[in-house]
Amino acid sequence: MNPLTAADLPPLEVFEAEREAMREAVIAHKAARRVALGEHVTLLFEDRETLRWQVLEMCRVEGIRDPEGMAHELRVYNELVPGPRELSATLFIEITEPGRIRPELDRLIGIDESVSLELGAERVRAAFDRRQLEEDRISAVHYLRFRLDAAQAAGFEDPATTVALRVDHPHYTSRSVLGDEVRRSLAVDLRGDPEPIHRFRAPAAAAPPVVLVERGRVRAVQPAPDRIVIEAVPPAPRFAALPDALALELLALARELSARWIAEGRAPFVVLEPDAPHARIELRARR
Repeated sequence: MNPLTAADLPPLEVFEAEREAMREAVIAHKAARRVALGEHVTLLFEDRETLRWQVLEMCRVEGIRDPEGMAHELRVYNELVPGPRELSATLFIEITEPGRIRPELDRLIGIDESVSLELGAERVRAAFDRRQLEEDRISAVHYLRFRLDAAQAAGFEDPATTVALRVDHPHYTSRSVLGDEVRRSLAVDLRGDPEPIHRFRAPAAAAPPVVLVERGRVRAVQPAPDRIVIEAVPPAPRFAALPDALALELLALARELSARWIAEGRAPFVVLEPDAPHARIELRARR
């Protein structure tokens, strides 16, 4: 299965507009990938779609919109994407009574040696993320993988082969046979990438900025009602290399448009970016 890339993530405003539709699709998708093992242990099998949802939700909650921040979230969650002939899962130890959480977790130390996938007469032991493990305590959430060889992956899709999850721990034993719906969903993981469970609408193309004035080598465009950009055509060099004559043309147009806004009762202020690759002057209206 291929890792997620920035191309898999819509702009956050598009996600926010369609979040409820994707949330419903994710709930239905996860229902076919969640397996209970007894009263307190549940495995949720992860794929690109469950992880895409988590990346988008994290960016939404944390207000992450910059490419670097989103790339960081992708790196974190891509560690859970299953590799070739792998099944990747999150294991939850669910204990609701606050006073029992730590004692029950302590009783399950060593569970990382006790979880396996049963394929007919064969067992594939789960490989836990060793970074989460400590000698004297365990957490309530663990990441694990089942790595299958070619014959085992083929057996997974054979209806004649019984497939089950099991825990064999001194203090916790359970076995759960995977139903047809779960097996169909997980078989996709062993073959490659799943189909997207929600396809976002393409964002509308941005309207070209309004050209207010075009004079000589400069022009003024208005990308928003409270913003005017005065720039050279073709683009000028950065401010440090700007010829004096061109600088005067930019300044003259900026003064003219500032005077217009002042006459209309608006209070403009000037924004300059000295290190920008192309010199330009931006007027903004105080709110």
